[in-house]
Amino acid sequence: MPSDQTRSSILEAAERLYADRGFADVTLRDIVAAAGVNLAAVNYHFGSKDELIAELFVTRSLATNRERLNELKLAEEKGGGRAGIDSILRALVGPTLRGCLGPDRERSTAARFMIRASIESVPPIRRIKNREIDHLRKFAAAMRRSLPAVSDVDLYWGLHFALAMAHQTIRDSERLTKLSEGSCDLNDVQGIIDRIVAVSVRALTGSEMEARSPEAARRAAPSHR
Repeated sequence: MPSDQTRSSILEAAERLYADRGFADVTLRDIVAAAGVNLAAVNYHFGSKDELIAELFVTRSLATNRERLNELKLAEEKGGGRAGIDSILRALVGPTLRGCLGPDRERSTAARFMIRASIESVPPIRRIKNREIDHLRKFAAAMRRSLPAVSDVDLYWGLHFALAMAHQTIRDSERLTKLSEGSCDLNDVQGIIDRIVAVSVRALTGSEMEARSPEAARRAAPSHR
């Protein structure tokens, strides 16, 4: 098997197994058996199980962060260099929630791997999360431009709380469904984003600012027929 194909086979098998069974229960021997390669190939391409997990997480995280920054850039361009706080927060939490929730995404291996990474705190993923914060600094700067009267400390807490709400929703979606007896619709991803943004905006501004998406606002508008 060509080297690039071997590497891809290992990554695909590892992501699938980790998504299905979790990080602790999957061994390198499980991965090589699923990928149809030998253990030496894993050691050659990745060096260790931790490095393999790290590469999978970085690959998926980079795609999410790129989407976040693209949405932030569009929001700031639309606002002439200063986006509204609701648009900034929507760019922050939207890609993560859309990537992991909803009937289509939940069935994908990539989504299930990222949900697993959110639930299980393993050292290689913790190290990456603690190190890779440059894109979050760009969000903090955008929030500062949007709310110049709010202190930096409050902005950082606001950013942190918005992310925490998104990740908690992803981690405990099944429990919320049971607790609410199905009344909280976890398939309404846009509705979830709207709720998180609305709560975050109120926390930062102390106002009842409408933070729904334009689509949600149009749906809620009274009919004039």
